[in-house]
Amino acid sequence: MNKALVFEDYLVFIIYFLIVAGYGYWVYQRKKKAVTDTKDFFLAEGSLTWWAIGASLIASNISAEQFIGMSGEGYFVGIAVAAYEWIAAIALIIIAVWFIPIYLKNKIYTMPQFLKTRYNETVALIMTVFWLFLYVFVNLTSILYLGAVAINGLVGGESLHLLMIGLAVFALVITLGGMKVIGYTDVIQVGVLIIGGLATIYLALVMVSEKFGVGSSAIEGFKVLMKEAPDHFHMILSKPGPDASQEYINKYLVLPGIAMYFAGQWIVNLNYWGCNQYITQRALGADLQTARTGILFAGLIKLMMPVIVMLPGIAAFVLYKNGHLPQLEGGSKDGAYSAILGFLPSGLKGLSIAALTAAIVASLAGKLNSISTIFTLDIYKKYVRTDANEQGMVWVGRLTVLGAMVLALIFTWKDLLGIGGEGGFTFIQKYTGFISPGVFAMFILGMFWKRTTGAAAVAGVITGFLLSVFFNQFAPQVLGNETLFYTAYPNGRGGFEIPFLIAMGLSFLFTMIVMILMSLAGPKVNPKAFAIDWEMFKVKTSTQILILVTILILMALYVKFW
Repeated sequence: MNKALVFEDYLVFIIYFLIVAGYGYWVYQRKKKAVTDTKDFFLAEGSLTWWAIGASLIASNISAEQFIGMSGEGYFVGIAVAAYEWIAAIALIIIAVWFIPIYLKNKIYTMPQFLKTRYNETVALIMTVFWLFLYVFVNLTSILYLGAVAINGLVGGESLHLLMIGLAVFALVITLGGMKVIGYTDVIQVGVLIIGGLATIYLALVMVSEKFGVGSSAIEGFKVLMKEAPDHFHMILSKPGPDASQEYINKYLVLPGIAMYFAGQWIVNLNYWGCNQYITQRALGADLQTARTGILFAGLIKLMMPVIVMLPGIAAFVLYKNGHLPQLEGGSKDGAYSAILGFLPSGLKGLSIAALTAAIVASLAGKLNSISTIFTLDIYKKYVRTDANEQGMVWVGRLTVLGAMVLALIFTWKDLLGIGGEGGFTFIQKYTGFISPGVFAMFILGMFWKRTTGAAAVAGVITGFLLSVFFNQFAPQVLGNETLFYTAYPNGRGGFEIPFLIAMGLSFLFTMIVMILMSLAGPKVNPKAFAIDWEMFKVKTSTQILILVTILILMALYVKFW
C-alpha cells in the first residue's frame, strides 16, 4: 500500500479546486445583488433550479459523517447502516408532499420563524439557541474533524491541523458568496463526490477480487464480500439472545433491528430533512413544484449513496479479516475508508481526495450558511438591531460565518468533544437525537393539529430533551433492564444501555402525549394555527412517477437484503 501522492494526484485536485472556485466566483459576479439582499444571500430566492436544489441537498448532507462515519459502521455492522440513507428517500417524499407546501404557503424562511409564527417568541428563542449550539458544537465540529482525519489518513501525513485550516478556508470562500454560490457550486461538488466515490468502490471491489484470486472484476469482488461476510448483508439485525457476544450486542445498540423502524429511524430522518434549517433552506426560496422536484431528485440520489459510502467499509472488513489491512489492528472503525483509499493506484488518489473534499466543503458551507441565517435573522435582527438594513445584515451574516468557523477550529484542534473516540457517525446521530424527539413533535403537531398551543410546544422541547437524556443515560439504573417499553443491553463498559434509536422513539412518544394533553386544555383551535388548504398537497403526474420509482427501487433493495 502506497500513500505517497504523485504529480497526477496534485493535478487532479488542483483542477477540481480551480473549477469550483472559478465557477463560484462567476456565479457571484453575475449576481451582485447578493451583496446587499438578505433573501438572496441567505436563500438564493427564486434562482435555484430543481436540479441545483437536489444536488445541493445531497452535497450538503453527504460529508465526512457518511464517507468516514457510515463507512466505519459498514465495517462494523454492515449493510444495515444503509437504513439511514434508504429511509431518507421515503422521508424526502413525505417532506416534498406534506411539509414544503406548508412552509412556502406561510412564507417561512427559517425554522425559528416557523416556531414564532405558529407558537410564540419564547419557543422560537429557545430553539434558536438550541440549533445554534447543535450546528456549531456537534455538526460543524464533527464535519471538520472527521474530514481532516480522513484526508490525513489518505495522504499518510502528520498535517491534521493544517488540513483543518485548509478545509475551513475553502468552505469560507464558498460560504461568503451566499446561498446562490453554495447551491450552484454544490452541483459540481456532488458530481465530483459521486464520480470519485464510484471510482473508489469500483477499484476496491477489483482489488478484493484480485486479493482472493478470482480475477479482476468488480462483480466478482462483490460476490467475495457476500461470501466472506454474509452477516454484513442483512438489513435487519436479530435481537441479541442470552449467548450473544458483546460485539454483536454493540452492533444491535447502534442498529436495533426491526424495532428501529417503529422508533427513532423515522424521527431521525423526518426531523433532519423536514425541520432542519440546514436542509430546508435550499428549497424555501423556490416555487412549490421546483422545490418538490428537487427534493424528490435528492431522494433518488440517496438510494445510491450506500454504494459509495458504506460498501468500502465492508470491503475493508473482509480485507482486514483476511490479513490484508494490518494497519486497522486495534484502530478505530473510522479508519476503514482511508485504509481502502490507501490501496488506490498512484494518480487516482487525487480524485478520491477531491471527492472527499467536495463532500466535506459542501457540508461545511451549507452548515455555516444556516448558522449565519439563523443568527442574523432570528437573533441580530430581532434582539440586537431591529432597524438593521439589508447590507448590514449581510455583513453580520458573513462575520457570523467567520466566528462559527473559528469556534469549530478551537474545539476540533485537540478533539475536545471526543468525536474520534465515539465514532463519527454515532457521535452525530446520538447527540442530535437529544433534541430531535421534542423538535419533531413540536413541528408535526404544529403543522397538522390546530389545537396545539405555545405552552405545549415549550413543554415539548424541554420534555423531549429531558426524556432523551433519561432514556439514554439513566433509565436502566432507575427502571431496570427489562420493561414493557424497552430492553437494555450490556454496553461492554460495565453498564447497561438502551439502543439510542429506541430511546429516541420512547422520548418522542411520551413528548407527544405531554403536548397533546396540555393542548387539550386549551382552545379547540389555536389562533396561531396554520390554515390548511388540502389542494396544496396534490401532486402532478410527473411527481407521482418520481415517487413510484423511488418506492419500487427501495422495495427491491429490502427484498434482496432483508
